[in-house]
Amino acid sequence: MQYPLNTIESSSDMYINLHYSKLYNKILTMKSFGLQNYKLQPVIMMHNSLHSTLFCWAIILLFLFVNCQNIPNPRYEQTSSLIGNRLYFFGGDLSTDYKNDSAANLTNEVWYLDLSSSFNTTTPPWRKDVGMQIGYNFGALCVSPIDNSGFLVGGRMYIPNSANINLGSSPVYVFNSNISLWATPNIIGFNSSFKMRNQIQTVIDNYGKIYIFGGTNYTGLDTSYLVYTDMSILDTTSMIRSTLDTPTNGPPPYLSYTATLLSTGIIVYIGGYKLTLPFGSPRFRIVGPVIMSGSSSFLEPVSMYEIQTFNTKNYSWSTKVVGGDTIGTHAHHSAILTQNGEIIIYGGSVWNDTLIPAAPYIAKLDTSSWMLSIANLSQINSPQLCEDYMIIAFGNYCIMLLCRIPSKSSMSYSALSNNVYILDIKSYTWITSFNPNQSTSNQTFPPNKSSTNQTPFPDNHINNDLFIGIGVGAGIVLLGVFSVVGFLLYKRKRQNQNPKFIPTPSTTDRI
Repeated sequence: MQYPLNTIESSSDMYINLHYSKLYNKILTMKSFGLQNYKLQPVIMMHNSLHSTLFCWAIILLFLFVNCQNIPNPRYEQTSSLIGNRLYFFGGDLSTDYKNDSAANLTNEVWYLDLSSSFNTTTPPWRKDVGMQIGYNFGALCVSPIDNSGFLVGGRMYIPNSANINLGSSPVYVFNSNISLWATPNIIGFNSSFKMRNQIQTVIDNYGKIYIFGGTNYTGLDTSYLVYTDMSILDTTSMIRSTLDTPTNGPPPYLSYTATLLSTGIIVYIGGYKLTLPFGSPRFRIVGPVIMSGSSSFLEPVSMYEIQTFNTKNYSWSTKVVGGDTIGTHAHHSAILTQNGEIIIYGGSVWNDTLIPAAPYIAKLDTSSWMLSIANLSQINSPQLCEDYMIIAFGNYCIMLLCRIPSKSSMSYSALSNNVYILDIKSYTWITSFNPNQSTSNQTFPPNKSSTNQTPFPDNHINNDLFIGIGVGAGIVLLGVFSVVGFLLYKRKRQNQNPKFIPTPSTTDRI
């Protein structure tokens, strides 16, 4: 049977209806030969097209979601501190171009791990806070026990995301984590030697006094620089900075050491390297790179068995001669104080070659017997041997993050990591799941208080949540829009593939 076209209103409509009339007659012919599925092929193709579209947009949505996650880039030479139940770290070098200071990429980023809830080390709960005014490395941050403010002291300060020194930077920045504000305080007793002092580690006592020993103003690009042998004190309650007279029995200038404050008020200085040039003034000018060679070298490693201590109660120095297991020299390492009074020494490199990891990479110092020992440590889930690693004690846990891996680095390349590792100090085993209820039985936090006379900067807590919401929301909206559009196109296509004909007996059109 043959069917004519219905009445049409335009030449374009005539062409479309003519096309589908022929297609319809073809389908009838194919059916007579048993090809029942011929008519369904356009529909199947349309289904495939729709599924491909939805799949592509699902991939795009996933991409948007992943890129909205807070995951810091690998870095090293940052500083870190525990503020409340947040493990913060500040700045660091993102560059992998080793020993090329002009290619450094010093970031002003501030990140933290929220330690108030459980997490797995493969998916740590990173959060990004408001950034600093400066790119930063080789400095220190102390947390006030009085109001929980963070004091960023010394360090190399740069124009963010560059290798250019920021000459207009402040010697001290104050961070209020409770309201995400940075401030630049006015310091009484300030002098130029306080600025850019780096390769230091500072401590703060229960009265809010920060102790700063040794260090250098070397920035990586200098032909001459200063090293220091003085002890400076910054009273954070009055913002007065003072420098103690250097005693005759005081230590020489120290660099890249660790400083740990005991409950007795004694500061323990471990490792690093020292200047052995005879001295009679609080600082010395030397020419050349930090690590010199041949007869002109006045730097040497600090013995792990000869530890300097400073008494914060009477401002006196003394030397502790320690014994115990064989421990090699350590520089660029980290140290923490455990709840039982032991100091854990972790990571680092040989003092004059940052490509050689220090050995052993974890050791303990008993501060009651002054004996060193090598920890009997499980190798399961253990991290790479690292330097410039930041470690923080949190209850019975030791948390380590962000470092440079000497064994995978070379003279032209720095292998960096952004992994998180957790050591259970009780059993000396590496764990992959963090549980605050098991780690903080004896952990106490000072109250969060807002400080005054601070200039606010944009609140990045809000901005980050907003960006994540916008990214995920936009992806969902786009997926919904394209799903609707795809469905409408599919529906229209299907309607066009099934045109309504008005049969008449006069059609002579043949296939």
